[in-house]
Amino acid sequence: MEKVSIQYLPEIEDFINNLSDLLFEKEYFSFYEYSANYVDNLTFFIEKELFNFPYKKAPIKLKKFGSNYAFYKPNNRTTWYIFFEKSNNRYLITYITNNHVKELNDL
Repeated sequence: MEKVSIQYLPEIEDFINNLSDLLFEKEYFSFYEYSANYVDNLTFFIEKELFNFPYKKAPIKLKKFGSNYAFYKPNNRTTWYIFFEKSNNRYLITYITNNHVKELNDL
């Protein structure tokens, strides 16, 4: 099997690096460790599962985020959408958001 490469746009890397702090500050989690674990699980999905997960073509209105997307559902309230470009076994993560964003009503 050919090696899979996962890369992030710099702004997406910054987003992931700051997500634990943001979720804790907004009191989505009562302990920072829970917030960090939550983000670690999201990152694990992207790094280790995304390439095995069925993905969809992004609707025309959302192609500005990336040509393809997959979702990660860590609980009953939240679904994360990972937008990316794919070429062979190379994935470029171009945008990450969740179902609490109104812009995603087209999914």
